[in-house]
Amino acid sequence: MNPESGAAPDPVADIRGTVKAICASGRPLVTLTYAQSLDGSISHRPEAPLALSGPETKYLTHRLRAAHDAILVGVGTVLADDPKLTARQVGGPHPRPVVLDSRLRTPPTARVLQHPRGCIIAAAEDAPQEREAVLATAGAHVVRLPRGATGVSLPALLSWLYEAQVCSLMVEGGRQVLTAFLQAGLVDWVLLTIVPYFVGGVPALAPLLPRSPQPDSVEAFPGLAPGWQVMRLGRDLVLWGQMPPANPASR
Repeated sequence: MNPESGAAPDPVADIRGTVKAICASGRPLVTLTYAQSLDGSISHRPEAPLALSGPETKYLTHRLRAAHDAILVGVGTVLADDPKLTARQVGGPHPRPVVLDSRLRTPPTARVLQHPRGCIIAAAEDAPQEREAVLATAGAHVVRLPRGATGVSLPALLSWLYEAQVCSLMVEGGRQVLTAFLQAGLVDWVLLTIVPYFVGGVPALAPLLPRSPQPDSVEAFPGLAPGWQVMRLGRDLVLWGQMPPANPASR
């Protein structure tokens, strides 16, 4: 509860309030969001979907989707979960889906290809031509971009999205994608749902490299800026906050 206004905290409003300023700098705002168990797991075993969020936090996720121009997942999430990536629980507007898929492994039957706003697939420049033809026939818009350290260059993708009038991007996963955005210093906001269960399964993130070669403190790793907030929503906890400004060279 906001002690001055008496209003309940609203992470969606907090994030939306910063879109204009960040987009004016020449790039989309990036919100990283995911759900994890008490022990930091996102699933019980690799490539197996596990519903974590309760109904209230799932609804919040759809509100957050509706507040962004585009939503991004990696091809691993498409293969494991076959998500729709809509904001159907709140009646839209639906964010445009973007699949990070350097080798064009997305199946032509994937549900995201039936998205009402069409689907962008971000591929590497050397991805198979025959796969592009198959996916284009299925309705995908394939964009070829330079390779980066972990597949498609994320700065190149953000530049392309900005030119395509995308001012806000929600990144939902999976773990390699979440880690890559954090490692590159490309995240503006984080919204994390923590569910009250121990899973002991797949960690939410891959190992992150510290900022110094021999870290002696957790401050050597990416973290939220002061002012982050937390609230209980249904059975879950929701934590959100901004990331500190990154080194401009990483943008």
